[in-house]
Formats: sequence, structure tokens, C-alpha cells
Amino acid sequence: MSSLASEERSGIVGRMTDGLAGPPAGSAVASGLWHFSYTVRDLDRSIDFYCRLIGMELVHRQRQANPYTERLVAYRNAALDVAMLRIPNCPVDVSGHHLELVQYLHPAGAPIDTTTNRPGVAHLAFAVGDIHAMYDRLVAGGVRFKSAPVPIEAGRNKGGFAVYFNDFDGIPLELLQPPQSAR
Repeated sequence: MSSLASEERSGIVGRMTDGLAGPPAGSAVASGLWHFSYTVRDLDRSIDFYCRLIGMELVHRQRQANPYTERLVAYRNAALDVAMLRIPNCPVDVSGHHLELVQYLHPAGAPIDTTTNRPGVAHLAFAVGDIHAMYDRLVAGGVRFKSAPVPIEAGRNKGGFAVYFNDFDGIPLELLQPPQSAR
């Protein structure tokens, strides 16, 4: 029996949608995902981390210091250095990239507490084929993990493995090796 069927029987699915009628007919709704973005301290270092260690590729890099950017981010005289990255051989929508990295040249911000239990803190999970090999490679590259890969013992990813770590800015990330049945 599928896990969705058991969730429906237990009422989990119903509880997730209780009281949510959905958007009114004809309303504007999201039609896709453009990208996920992180603000970083040093764009060159972050590009190196995500490309060399994670395996992404740089699609485009641009400097933004114009009236449009000032209005968008709501900072006078804003100047940003922006990189767009993608995961090779992974479907991507019209934007052409999965991850946007932004360094605020002006105004530069201070680091924040990115502990994963804090509301508003996000993480990005990367699917991998061999989590143990990726873990070993990242450890050799200086990455610090919260643990070794953990077997997933319950839920829809039961039989897989997951592990949390941070990039060099403290941004929470995850590696997830799906269960054999999902590959």
C-alpha cells in the first residue's frame, strides 16, 4: 500500500488541507519555481563551494547597481554581485538556473543565526546517488556536518539516508539519498 493511501486513512492528508479552499477561479497563482536564493558574504568563495564541492555549474554572473535593483531590494544605492547556478543534467524551468547567490556589496549585511530550528531559516536539500561517498568528499574539502549520514527509518523516504551540514557562510544544507525504491 502506498504511503499516501495510509496517510489518507490516518487523516494526515485531510488535516493538511482542512479549511483551505484553494485559490478562487481565475485568480493569479504561481505557475512554477524560478530559483532559490541565498545571500552570501563572499560570492567567489560561494561559487567555488557550490561548483567544486557540490557539483553545480555557473550559468551566469552579473553586477546589479541600478534603479530597478534599488526598488527591488529597497536599499538606496544598492549594489549586488549575483551568480546563477544549476545542477547539471537536472531539469530546470525557463530561468535556466536552480540557485541564485547574492553578495550585497552595498549595503553589506551582518551574518545571522541560521540554526535550523529558527523560524525563517531555510535549507536546500541536494539529491545524491551515493551519500557516503559525497559525505567523505565534502569532509575532505573542509565541510563540517551535524552527523554522519543518518538512515531514514520512517516516512516517505524510509530506506534512504540524509545528513545536514552548512556551507562556509553557515547556510544550512542537506544531502539526501532517496530509498532504492524511488530511484
